[in-house]
Amino acid sequence: MSEEEMSIYRAAGFGKPFKGEIRPALLVIDVQYRSVGRERLPIMDSIQREYPTSCGEYGWRAVPHIGRLIEAFHRRKLPVIFPHVAFKERHDGQRFGDKAPAIMAIPRDGYEMVKECAPQPGDILLPKHHASAFFGTPLVSYLTTLNANCVVVTGTTTSGCVRASAVDASSYGYHVIVPHDAVFDRSQTSHAVNLFDMNSKYADVMSTDDVLTLIPPTQAEGA
Repeated sequence: MSEEEMSIYRAAGFGKPFKGEIRPALLVIDVQYRSVGRERLPIMDSIQREYPTSCGEYGWRAVPHIGRLIEAFHRRKLPVIFPHVAFKERHDGQRFGDKAPAIMAIPRDGYEMVKECAPQPGDILLPKHHASAFFGTPLVSYLTTLNANCVVVTGTTTSGCVRASAVDASSYGYHVIVPHDAVFDRSQTSHAVNLFDMNSKYADVMSTDDVLTLIPPTQAEGA
C-alpha cells in the first residue's frame, strides 16, 4: 500500500482493534489435500502434478501454524470446527464452476483432510458447497450452542473462503481474528491485500503467536 493510500485509511478511521472478552471457536477452512497437494512442492509443480486447486508450498508453510492452533484449542477444551469443501457432484458447479471449471475435476482423494491438521473426536465437521463457511450451513447454530462470540479463521484461500467467512462472521456480529501465518492463498499479492482489507474492516489480523496469547486458558492453566 502506498503512503497516500495508508493515510486515506487512517483518516477514515479504519482498522481499530476489537476490545472485550472473547469466547472463541476455531474454524479450519478447507485444509484438504486439494488445497496443498500431498507433497511439499512449489506451487506450479503441485498444480501440474497433483491438483489444479493446490496452493503448494504456500499452503504447507501455514500447516504447522494451523496445527499449533488446533492443539491449543483442544488443550483448552475450546471448540474446533472444520468447514470443508464437500465432494463436488456434477450439479454442484453452479456459477463458481463456470468461472473455475477445474474445481469440478478433483478426485475424491483430494478431499481428504491434511494429516497434520486432521479433525479429532469431538471436533465438528461442516461440509460446504460455497465460499463462506456460513452460507447454507448450520454454523451459526453451532456457534450459538457453543456460546462462542468470536471465530479464529484459518485455512484457505485468504482471498476466497477465508475472506467470505470473515465477512459473514462480522455481519453476524462475531469478533473475527485471522492469524496471517495460518491462512494461505495461491497468489501472494492477493493474500497480502486481503489481509490488509480484512484487518481494516472485518477482523483483527495478527500472528499465530499473538492469537495464542489471547485465547483464554483452561481452569487448570489459569490456576
